[in-house]
Amino acid sequence: MDDPLLMKVPLYDELPRGSDGVPTAWGLFGAEDSIGRLNLITNDVVADAVRTVRRGVTFALDVALDTFDPPLDDSRGIARHRVLRDGTRGVEGLDDVLDNYFPQIASQWDSLAHIAASPNVFYNNRTVEDVTTRGFNTIDHVARRGIVTRGVLLDLPVFSSGDLDDVAHGSVAITVDDLERVRQASGVTYSPGCALVIRTGFLSWYRRQSAATRQELSGELRAPGIEHSEEMARYLWDSGASAIVSDTFATEVWPPDWSSDAEPFGYLHRVLIGRLGFAIGELWDLEALSEDSCADRVY
Repeated sequence: MDDPLLMKVPLYDELPRGSDGVPTAWGLFGAEDSIGRLNLITNDVVADAVRTVRRGVTFALDVALDTFDPPLDDSRGIARHRVLRDGTRGVEGLDDVLDNYFPQIASQWDSLAHIAASPNVFYNNRTVEDVTTRGFNTIDHVARRGIVTRGVLLDLPVFSSGDLDDVAHGSVAITVDDLERVRQASGVTYSPGCALVIRTGFLSWYRRQSAATRQELSGELRAPGIEHSEEMARYLWDSGASAIVSDTFATEVWPPDWSSDAEPFGYLHRVLIGRLGFAIGELWDLEALSEDSCADRVY
């Protein structure tokens, strides 16, 4: 693909480094940029993605808002749903109302305003005031543009040599070697602007758990995800992907490594979002997609 934008994107080790020695993509897509790696989804990328469609089957990848009850993060509350009945003017009508709605209790996209690279320094060197007052990096920039691109499913449980539960729960760190093994086994290649969709089996495992186990998880969560390492950041950047999506809590293994020795890769959001500008999708329902992909071997 000879797209000028894609051709100018450097490899991870070619990126400029901040004062702390960590690579940053600030300014790569312009001083006013608020969508980061999603800029890689050019018109040509979308057109190429459309040409890969074979059967036209669709899947709903979002979970119901009350799937995680109590919420996996105990600082967030469960949404309350009410239905208002209106019978005025002889016309019966129903309206939905959501109260106490935390968008991140279920399937979500993380905006580039979600996690800072360092205190008061967000993607593209923006401050909290830039975000809250001037509207930089917020999710509406993504919503207005939309996300239409080729998805690559990396289905770890399907291609795991062990039992599903070995991957699906607990603080299981998924390595670069794990992702490469699955990619090669499923016969897929990455492409500029694609979305890497990582199925760990966490959602399927969670749905089988008792109310008592779910209560224990809230606030004391341990969940699988990609490892906290620079090797992982390099791999994801050099893959050409615009977005990283998963069926687990944070897409990265949880909890983070909060120690000073692990900074900044101990909490990979700081690098993937705050420095490199990746779109991250979390808690997606990939079960039906996985079943269909296993049936026709198209991932």
